Amino acid sequence: MSPVVTRPRHRSSAADDRPTDLAELCRRAADFLDDHDGQDSATFLRARFDAGLAWVGYPEGCGGWGLPLAWQSEVDRIFEEAGSPSNRPEVNDIGLGMAAPTILTFGTDEQKRRFLRPLWTGEEIWCQLFSEPGAGSDLANVSTRASRDGDEWRVTGQKVWTSRAHNAQFAILLARTDADVPKHQGMTYFLCDMTDPGIDVRPLRQITGEAEFNEVFLTDVRIPDSRRLGAVGDGWKIATATLANERVHIGGQGAARETGMIGVVAATWRRCPDRRAPDLHDRLMELWVDAEVSRLSGMRLQQKSTHGRPGPEGAAMKLSFARTNQRLTGLELEILGEDGLRYSDWTLVRPEEVELTGRDAGYRYLRAKGNSIEGGTSEVLRNIISERVLGLPSEPRVDKVSPWKELAK
Repeated sequence: MSPVVTRPRHRSSAADDRPTDLAELCRRAADFLDDHDGQDSATFLRARFDAGLAWVGYPEGCGGWGLPLAWQSEVDRIFEEAGSPSNRPEVNDIGLGMAAPTILTFGTDEQKRRFLRPLWTGEEIWCQLFSEPGAGSDLANVSTRASRDGDEWRVTGQKVWTSRAHNAQFAILLARTDADVPKHQGMTYFLCDMTDPGIDVRPLRQITGEAEFNEVFLTDVRIPDSRRLGAVGDGWKIATATLANERVHIGGQGAARETGMIGVVAATWRRCPDRRAPDLHDRLMELWVDAEVSRLSGMRLQQKSTHGRPGPEGAAMKLSFARTNQRLTGLELEILGEDGLRYSDWTLVRPEEVELTGRDAGYRYLRAKGNSIEGGTSEVLRNIISERVLGLPSEPRVDKVSPWKELAK
């Protein structure tokens, strides 16, 4: 970037300084680039947040102006084309896609001031402490306990399949605070400092050979009550909002046409004319249509989503994403034949990000198996769609009304 130029800068967050239309917002972004040219990454990103050009749909003081969410992509495009510093969303996807909208919706003003800015700038990485060895698909059955001790909570338990835990500074944590009520009523949501004593993070090696995930042991971890998100006992309500955001983040990313896995498989098809067959061609065309429908539906879903409260449509998007991705990676192996059996590297590493399209076909095929588990299993998502979208009756379940301590573990 060129040396710093001196010009007047916009006020960061005054009510009468709010952009009135998209054109003015774009001019504001262009002026900001001129005003802050040459700054180091951290300073630049903090200033962008303060100027309301981070999350333009968020309220003033929270990185935005309360503007239409659809305008965000245009602002991002302006900054990307200018080569401005990035907050590395691929490394802090859990923070940006899950923690931020949840804190915005349920957090206190002090929690928003403390966490949203360093989260957006990438100075603080987040992970998610939800799943447990005995409560994976049935998240409401978590057994990690949080007991009140004055102005603190003492947390003990085990979490599993935790992405980013080995390099995260904070975590969103779901713990049980009352065992005498039904399981959905006895949980509370916390913001946990991953550097506190009593937290032990261990790698989990998966089928790809990598340790992308972790298991986390918590032993008498002390969390100040000021880092409780929402009311005591409201954990399930807040967790479902977090998961809805995760599903939109996973399945509703409106990328350009023929990107992602469909782009990889289409490119493989074009460069392997000797391996084409009519049945493979029919399957590729069917999946191309599925991918395009999912892409457009994802764009629509993101535009409709309100601040932190997306609807159950996110379950359908995430389900479609998992199904299409797994079928595409299987089709790619069939097109490649024996070449698809090669696997480049089985070394145990702890990657910062998942590069599904940047690896070989064998890796993609194996890694895609996790798509139907992460972000809610496909079986659970089908139940959500049937009950909350289609209005079908749910199955009778005793575990919804009995005290959690009486349930079989």
